[in-house]
Amino acid sequence: MNILTVGLGLIGGSFCKALKKYTDNRVIGTDKDKSVEERALSDNSIDEAFSGDFSEIDLIVICLYPDAAEKYFISVADKLKKGTVITDVCGIKGEFAEKMNTIAIENGLDYVGVHPMAGREFGGYENSIADLFQNSNFILTPFQNSNEKAVEMLKKLAIEIGAKKLVVTTPYEHDKIIAYTSQLAHVVSSAYVKSPVIEKECGFSGGSFQDMTRIATMNEEMWSTLFLQNKANLLDELNTLISNLNKYSKALEENDKEALSALIKEGKEIKKQNLKNRLGQPN
Repeated sequence: MNILTVGLGLIGGSFCKALKKYTDNRVIGTDKDKSVEERALSDNSIDEAFSGDFSEIDLIVICLYPDAAEKYFISVADKLKKGTVITDVCGIKGEFAEKMNTIAIENGLDYVGVHPMAGREFGGYENSIADLFQNSNFILTPFQNSNEKAVEMLKKLAIEIGAKKLVVTTPYEHDKIIAYTSQLAHVVSSAYVKSPVIEKECGFSGGSFQDMTRIATMNEEMWSTLFLQNKANLLDELNTLISNLNKYSKALEENDKEALSALIKEGKEIKKQNLKNRLGQPN
């Protein structure tokens, strides 16, 4: 296939590099920063920079923020050949995916959203790597009217670039679950590092501190957009967390070791069951 990747940041750049390393597809890239295109060409991450001719493009992977992704799709939809497959890697789907799907249907195109669960502490093309998706979870969010051939093609491509587990769900179920598994974790990490004690952590911290703070370096423009576009789901999870934290706070204030021990045990048992469920799931 001829695959056009739009936006050569961490995910887009890594997608191109993975395609070049693990597939035989022709990889075409475009970025608003033409110096990034030049760098991608020079290090052989893409076969060519996009010329503006969509006639031979089979798949477009849009690696932009949701609003920008929608605007881009609107601007090019009527220029694409019928049957071109469009996907995006945005961290929210829901209403955004509904809009993308409508644009696709109106123009005789096939849209299927995806969300590779992969990332690094820092973004940008300079941090992109070919193996970013190795052993990752890869979510696909088709609609009932989505082209099954397009879905299967994206599944195959995900496996080729390294995905270990494929998950197929609806756009709205994706947003509900991702609010808990990803967005809430980012909120917690961002809040956690705001203790003044962080200035003294060197020499006192281990793996738990690194695990809790790694994603605090998130891109504020992207993540604030994602949070707001999934506000209802994220607020539900955040309020649940606050309620749970208040139970620990109350037990500490009251020197209630029995209650504190029960809370810790409850969390332990829930996580142990979670691990059993994960081990029992097929890849």
